[in-house]
Amino acid sequence: MSLRHASRRALLLILLVLFATSGCARLKSMFKDGDANEGVPVEQLYDKGHRSMRNGNWSGAVDTYKRLVAQYPYGAYTEQALMETAYAQYKMGSNDDAISTIDRFIRTYPTHRNTVYMYYLRGLTNSNRDTVFLQRVWKLDASRRDLATPTQAYNDFTIVVERYPNSRYAADARQRMTALRNMSARHELETALYYLRRGAWVAAAERAKYLLETYPQSEHQNDAVAVLAEAYARLGNETLAADARRVLQQNEPNHPQLSGRWPDYPANWRKLNPFAGERSAIDND
Repeated sequence: MSLRHASRRALLLILLVLFATSGCARLKSMFKDGDANEGVPVEQLYDKGHRSMRNGNWSGAVDTYKRLVAQYPYGAYTEQALMETAYAQYKMGSNDDAISTIDRFIRTYPTHRNTVYMYYLRGLTNSNRDTVFLQRVWKLDASRRDLATPTQAYNDFTIVVERYPNSRYAADARQRMTALRNMSARHELETALYYLRRGAWVAAAERAKYLLETYPQSEHQNDAVAVLAEAYARLGNETLAADARRVLQQNEPNHPQLSGRWPDYPANWRKLNPFAGERSAIDND
């Protein structure tokens, strides 16, 4: 028994030595990595991070800038490092980290001359988040999609346009707002078509009206009127259906709904707008 006990103790000691050696090696490695930028002057740290940015080494730039901000929490280099960190995180697709860095900058430097750029970058980042989101949910039913991120992006660009109308970012922000409005209107149209396909005429009409009221002059407004015409006709309200067709006749006389050529809904519901194919065919006649 004593021999077995001694063997167990020896094995335990060997394992402890191995773990201790491994742990020390990891700690030395960590300190070695950290020492590469430890105590380096702020100008050199910034130059190192900026070289990484120019070379497209976004991860390396972020690591260097984080060290800079930690060692030198105030000053012009720190301000610039935070902005470039946010941009590098955006380019990496680390959208949550980019938003966090941007918000930190805006809270810390609300009157900074480049705060407008940070609002613009936040709009780009939120738009990018939605692009990934839509790619993932494209096969889901229209009514299940969420517009939280494009709405936030729209609000970010609105700040750029309204608070900084003469900035270099205002014109592009306006164009992106228009695209985001059209995307939101498209979401409402797709949902209205979803209800229309399933015979939910009242829900389809309400969604089309919401589109027209919330996103006037969007590129999908005529299709929304077409949904109203179809939904009211299905409900047996010929007066409202005729009013909708009259408006559609004035704005888009070649719309397929007016000719009674309502396209069949595809089994694959990934196609957004069943009007689109018919309209292009009519225009090419």
